[in-house]
Amino acid sequence: MNKGGLKESAVLQQCLSFLCGHGFFVWRNNTGAYKDASGRFIRFGKKGSSDIIGMTKDGHILCVECKREKGGVLSDAQAEFLARVSSCGGVAIVASSLDELKAKLRENGVF
Repeated sequence: MNKGGLKESAVLQQCLSFLCGHGFFVWRNNTGAYKDASGRFIRFGKKGSSDIIGMTKDGHILCVECKREKGGVLSDAQAEFLARVSSCGGVAIVASSLDELKAKLRENGVF
């Protein structure tokens, strides 16, 4: 571990492994953009959508935005996405550690 805690990629991998190992139907949700060989800008995924998307065991949508342990910042688009998920009855979580994910799953009554 470095001075600033775990990197986002490590937090994401721990959270994804934990969820998969405990019977949640989840997957890594990639978003972003790139330029193809012709120079055309290609965007993929929904801007602001969470790192992990799937379902709770009772069928509600589960969205987890992973951040590094120290200093991870939620973008406006990410906050809006999570608020929309929550307002529609889904489970929306920001986690900067596996322990935080577990605590928030318990708070939401899904673990």
